[in-house]
Amino acid sequence: MVYNVPVTVCEGIGLRDAEGFRSAYVRHHRGVYAAAFRILGDVQLAQDVVQDVFLRFWRRPNAYDARRGELGAYLRLMARSRALDLWRESQVRARAADRVRGFHTVGEADGPPALAERESESTAVRAALGKLPEGQREALVLAYWCGLTADQIARHADIPLGTAKSRIRLGLARLRDELPAAA
Repeated sequence: MVYNVPVTVCEGIGLRDAEGFRSAYVRHHRGVYAAAFRILGDVQLAQDVVQDVFLRFWRRPNAYDARRGELGAYLRLMARSRALDLWRESQVRARAADRVRGFHTVGEADGPPALAERESESTAVRAALGKLPEGQREALVLAYWCGLTADQIARHADIPLGTAKSRIRLGLARLRDELPAAA
């Protein structure tokens, strides 16, 4: 079913009402889906991005400014940004899972000496982490062992994004200084 709502309604004031929003969805959901699918390559994730984009758009229609460009381009840009966020999160999770798998797997080449060395390194890292301030320690654990991004850490700790990034950077610098002494 296609709704015949004038373009001026879709591109401005009418976005606050259900009919204007519905018309915008009908006109632009395919383009939003295509933008997300190109990045993610996954039907379900692309559909989730479409839902997320239009939900955000419904909640904040004033964020769109018709003077800055066409509504379709704005929505596709939102989809692209959200899809890239999801893609980055999946990359972080995959790297974290690889680190955990590599840390916990014991192969034929891993005998008692290798396990003892790994345990010694783990003990040194834990000791160095214990010397960090609580905020830096939490940021590093969330980033490297939980696989969270700086943005996710900021939301988790209820701190500004810049503070989360600084805690990670400062914590890593202190670990670099601490670990050669421990080794």
